[in-house]
Amino acid sequence: MPVEGTAKGLPYHEFERRRDGMVHAMDGGLWMHRHVWKGKPMAHLVSTDKAKLLEYGEVIGIPAARLQYKPLKDPRTGVRREAWHWDLGGPFLPLLIAKGDSDARRYA
Repeated sequence: MPVEGTAKGLPYHEFERRRDGMVHAMDGGLWMHRHVWKGKPMAHLVSTDKAKLLEYGEVIGIPAARLQYKPLKDPRTGVRREAWHWDLGGPFLPLLIAKGDSDARRYA
């Protein structure tokens, strides 16, 4: 189930449970996985659908050469599948939508 507060109309989904996000990505959806790296907020935008990731990157201005290939294990089958991700940070990191807030212009 997507995280409460994930704004409708966004091209990606965030999930409370990592497994749910992986399944979404394995089914070709865009999964936003937030984390902290070296003290800075970051995110991976993950999918098995390379075309969707490239389209997202084009819209927000990330060069296609920055898309990273990393096969991932499908949690349902244990089989490794082709997958890609963007490393998002700084100006490319989407705002975090406040829980229960459907207005994407506001954030926590």
